[in-house]
Amino acid sequence: MYRTLMKAKLHRATVTEANLNYVGSITIDEDLLDAVGMVTNEKVQIVNINNGERFETYIIPGARKSGTVCLNGAAARLVQPGDVVIIISYCLIHEEKIVHHHPKVAFLNERNEIVEMVDEHTKWAQNNGYK
Repeated sequence: MYRTLMKAKLHRATVTEANLNYVGSITIDEDLLDAVGMVTNEKVQIVNINNGERFETYIIPGARKSGTVCLNGAAARLVQPGDVVIIISYCLIHEEKIVHHHPKVAFLNERNEIVEMVDEHTKWAQNNGYK
């Protein structure tokens, strides 16, 4: 059996722009994408901490070192610049491989700079008797 698990997360990203007149997607600084292993066109879930909205879209890369987190198209109606969001990607993993899965989580400051990287597998493994 396969399970859908979190693959990567950008935690507490600050929305820098909302562009209603763009075709769609979320534009994310490519350095942030690289840090957690997210890729262009990958489906992501966006959770808006300010208003509770949850929605899905796909990634397009933004300029490196820009801190860009811009919601485009219809999704721009669900955020405001300055809102704090969580950006999550998922993957399908066979049950037998779950113990080897290492989700990457980047905690961001208000300028969308990484302040901490966390290996979620390490915490899960320690809590479940694995090393």
